[in-house]
Amino acid sequence: MSEWKELIQDSQERWEQNADHWDDYMGEESNRFHRELIRPYTEKLLNVKEDQTILDIACGNGNFSKRLAEIGANVVAFDYSAKMIERAKIRTKEYINQIDFKVIDATSYEQLSELGFEKMDSAVANMALMDIADISPLVESLNKMLKPNGTFVFSITHPCFQPPGLRKITETEDRNGYVVTTNSIQITKYLTPEPYKAIGIKGQSIPHLMFHRPLSYYLNLFFKFNFMLDGMEEPSFQKETNKFEWNEIPPVLILRFRKVG
Repeated sequence: MSEWKELIQDSQERWEQNADHWDDYMGEESNRFHRELIRPYTEKLLNVKEDQTILDIACGNGNFSKRLAEIGANVVAFDYSAKMIERAKIRTKEYINQIDFKVIDATSYEQLSELGFEKMDSAVANMALMDIADISPLVESLNKMLKPNGTFVFSITHPCFQPPGLRKITETEDRNGYVVTTNSIQITKYLTPEPYKAIGIKGQSIPHLMFHRPLSYYLNLFFKFNFMLDGMEEPSFQKETNKFEWNEIPPVLILRFRKVG
C-alpha cells in the first residue's frame, strides 16, 4: 500500500501546528537545502517562460511562488495549511496581481477539480509529495489541469538514499600515513512503502508525517495517467560546511513528467 487515507487529517493537523515555526525558519530566502539543491535544478527543469501560468502545489510560505512571479510567471499556489497560506500572502504582497493563493487539500480530487481544465502550462511541487498521504488524486488531476504537453516538476527526499531507518556513518582510518575520514550511509529497507514521523526543522513543536514510497511507485503512477518522464536531477552538496559530506550521495531527487496523449 502506498496511500494512507486514514492519515490525511492527522498529517494536515501536524502541518498546521508547525506552520508558524517553519515559516519563521525559512524566512524570505528559505534554507540552504532549498537555495542550493532545490531551486536551481527545479528552475532548470521547469524552464519558465514569461506569462506562463504555473501551479505551485503545497506552496508553504510562498517563497518559490514569489520566485516564479519574479521571473514573469502567473502563479496559482495552494497549500492545505491555512496558516501557511496566511503567511505566504504576507510574504508576497508585492506580487498580489501575479499570485493567486488558495487553501486546497492535494488529496481531494473534488477540491483539485476547482482549479479548472487545461489552464496550467506547468506545475511544481517542492519537497512535498513525500509529505502527502495519498498522491494518486493529485496525479490524476494534473492530467486534466495541465495543457497539452504541459510538465510537472517535483522534488522529494531521494527514496533510494533517504528511506526511513537511514543511518549516517562516519569512519576514520590511518591510510598510508594519512588520517582519512569516510562518510557513508546504511539502509536496511527500501521497497516497502511506509509512513513515519520526522523532524524536518529543529524546534518544531510536533513531528510531521512522511510517506516513503520506492521510486517505481512514483514512475508507475505517472505512467498510468499518461505522463512520460523526460527530465531528472540528483543534486548533492558540493561544498560542505558540516561534518557529514553528501557530495556523492544525493539527498534529493527532482523529476520532470510531461503530459502526453
